[in-house]
Amino acid sequence: MSHGLSVRTGVALLALVAVSACSTTVERLDLKEAKDLSGAWNDTDSRLVSEEMIRDSLSRAWLQEWSAGRRPTVIVGEVRNLSHEHINVNTFTLDVERALINSGKVDFVATKTERKGIREERKDQDIHAREDTRNPMGKELGADFILTGTINTIVDPSGSTQVRFYQVNMTLTSLADNRKVWVGQKEIRKLVTRSKLRL
Repeated sequence: MSHGLSVRTGVALLALVAVSACSTTVERLDLKEAKDLSGAWNDTDSRLVSEEMIRDSLSRAWLQEWSAGRRPTVIVGEVRNLSHEHINVNTFTLDVERALINSGKVDFVATKTERKGIREERKDQDIHAREDTRNPMGKELGADFILTGTINTIVDPSGSTQVRFYQVNMTLTSLADNRKVWVGQKEIRKLVTRSKLRL
């Protein structure tokens, strides 16, 4: 009987150890703290690149030369991911939009996709909203400039070490005459070393 009890106790302890080994731990991180786990493009890269790009673009001559008597209006166009890895381009473009809006130096308009939903809301207002609260069609603010870009990578591997090179190119183009008024480039280089898995 005691032998059976000790066997059951041993099995129970093994089960407890197994459950403990498979448990998940969560640690909350400071959003401003850079944390690289895989060496891939991450939220810190997205934020730093967007902020630096916008700082550079807003310090250039095109803004000082703008003379329409109002702040220029900008829209973010297509930003293409030409890299070897999956990058959430939407997160990056939202970082760019936030940096532009927070600068206070330009006005910003909704993207093509966002405008579709807004126009549907206006149509709905035209039928259902009180007349003194309706927002009529045909009064949208047109963009003066469109911001487009690409994200590119080069990976140089050697054994368990690799260098990851990211190059982000952004272009600000006048919608009036297709004139490129600003071209920016930001580069990130990461040395990634992976330890060999030992079983």
